[in-house]
Amino acid sequence: MKHLNVEKVAKAIEADAGHPIPGLREGLAQAKRGEFAAVHTPEMIARRKAGRPVGSVQAVTKKPVQIRLDADVLDALRATGDGWQTRVNDTLRSNLIMAGKL
Repeated sequence: MKHLNVEKVAKAIEADAGHPIPGLREGLAQAKRGEFAAVHTPEMIARRKAGRPVGSVQAVTKKPVQIRLDADVLDALRATGDGWQTRVNDTLRSNLIMAGKL
């Protein structure tokens, strides 16, 4: 990275993209200085274990289940967008709390 020609690399990237990229030169300059970048040698990569690093996985608190729903109900839930399963879970939880079951 020490010998990186920021302008030459930036021009090549922008030519490939077909348009100017805001902040590209600043980002390349930071990388050249070693800021916000890490160099990984082949040996470092080989030492890494496959999978996620230890301690990075949250405890699983939810269990997968199969449930049968009417097609129109499922379509309506999915139409609400990402997070629909969480919203269904929250609605069920609220209903159970109000019924005194939780």
